[in-house]
Amino acid sequence: MTSSPTAAATVQPGSFLTLHYRLAGPAGDIINTFDDKPATLSLGTGELSPAVEQRLLGLAEGARARFEIPAGEAFGGRNADMQQWVARRLLAEIGDPDEQYHVGDVVQFPTPDGLGSYAGAVIEVSETAVRFDFNHPLAGQPVVFEALIIGVL
Repeated sequence: MTSSPTAAATVQPGSFLTLHYRLAGPAGDIINTFDDKPATLSLGTGELSPAVEQRLLGLAEGARARFEIPAGEAFGGRNADMQQWVARRLLAEIGDPDEQYHVGDVVQFPTPDGLGSYAGAVIEVSETAVRFDFNHPLAGQPVVFEALIIGVL
């Protein structure tokens, strides 16, 4: 009786993955794990955008792939409503009252339930408020996603 070699596991919806990946926009890398320890994540939990997850489906352990994702597909379009002024009084209540804000700074905010956080980038500063952009940094931009699948469970 001969046994056939087992096929490498492939990425399926809900798979738990160990992988190296690089996510880059026009200005360069946002995340790159290739020079560090690999990432572990589960598909379908929001750790990667649905457009990125779709491109991983069907890849086998050991596969390396590179995808160019068109502008707006990976993280949606830019939404002007996601740019909001936040009063310095409120910023002092939820953070350091002596914090200095500068254009380009990325600030973490607690979610209303206090269990998580989200980020906003400072785009304008006044005496009484700071204007933040809560869009994903790659919203409305083309994205390059590269992955090396190390393990699939």
